Amino acid sequence: MRILLVGGTGLIGSAIQARLSAEGHECVLVSRHPAVAADTHHITLDVARTTDASKWKGILAGADAVINAAGALQGQDMQGVHVTGSAALYAACESAGVRRVILFSAIGSNRDARTDFSRSKRDGEAALMERDLDWVVLRPSVVVGRPAYGGSALLRGLASLPVLPAMPDTAAIQPVHLDDVVDTVVFFLQPGAPSRVALDLAGPQRMAFSDAVALFRSWLRWRPAYRLHLPSWAASAFYRAGDLAQMLGWATPVNSTARVEMQRGATGDPQPWRQVTGLGPRDVELALAREPASVQERWFARLYALKPLIFGVFGLFWIGTGIISLGPGWETGMSLLREGRLPEDVAAVTVTGGALADIVIGLAILWRPLSRYGLWAALIISLTYAVIGTTLVPRLWSDPLGPMLKIWPVIMLNLVAMAIREDR
Repeated sequence: MRILLVGGTGLIGSAIQARLSAEGHECVLVSRHPAVAADTHHITLDVARTTDASKWKGILAGADAVINAAGALQGQDMQGVHVTGSAALYAACESAGVRRVILFSAIGSNRDARTDFSRSKRDGEAALMERDLDWVVLRPSVVVGRPAYGGSALLRGLASLPVLPAMPDTAAIQPVHLDDVVDTVVFFLQPGAPSRVALDLAGPQRMAFSDAVALFRSWLRWRPAYRLHLPSWAASAFYRAGDLAQMLGWATPVNSTARVEMQRGATGDPQPWRQVTGLGPRDVELALAREPASVQERWFARLYALKPLIFGVFGLFWIGTGIISLGPGWETGMSLLREGRLPEDVAAVTVTGGALADIVIGLAILWRPLSRYGLWAALIISLTYAVIGTTLVPRLWSDPLGPMLKIWPVIMLNLVAMAIREDR
């Protein structure tokens, strides 16, 4: 089969693509992100902006089925991704005769749509159901497995902390294993598979979110940690920090939308899923036990928790050095350049230019779309500072405060940030 997989670079989409390709199917991936593998048939496209059905017709050429796993939690055009852009796709499918369409929605959105995310997911389901297509709507709970992204990555990151933060007013979840989700898609792609059905993909075990974190902590082979029940004000600050990160372009599962969704929970009845497909969703705890965590998972969990601190502190460090150089540190910078025998006007331009460059670099590091360039600029300018400092004022190498020696730990942190920048 030739399958158009929208949202093919996400957690679920990547797993589906790997399975279908291994079974000999041809997958055409559609996502906003550039292709990560040269041998992948990939189309870079923003679903939210593709609201004209005619623009989908060429993309659908030769397709036997469509899987829509595109999604946005917050900070993106959720209405465009989940409703208008997807509705254009469904209209194009109907026109082109592509009958089978599988949509990934969100568990509970059909029952209690409290946020723009849930409402747009619900409306996206309606846009598909009104079409004359062999549609299938799948509503997974929190999806966990060997790969990690979004909520599943958050579980690992929280599990790595010395204490387990228990957020107030959170409802139960029923984690579902990624392999079960992929098995379900494979089932519905078979000839003669049922259609016009909507199913909750929920695991067999209900648990509190903090219990899920503790489960991953045990899987990662760390001792049980004290559960710190956060007061409401601390939890609010946590979610607001996520909103700020979202405004700066960083994808984070911790934000105001997630707060409301966590208060609703992620539970459902898996019995209809079993009856329709004959699949028995596996117990997540047993599934994890069969695949012991490796050192890579342990590293990822710890780095996931540290990543926002690394980028936040590093960006603010560069902004702070620039502000200090223009303010209370001006005379110190000027005296060092005078010691290096630079003319007064050249020294003033150098200090000013360096300070402004530091501020721009810091802002670029904090803003996700420019963070790659900010990190490269920070690396280059750090090496430049080392060369200029050595040339003009070599005694700084023996200064007891170590201004030249401290450049190298900064460079190492720079390299760490470059290594963990990508989310997928």
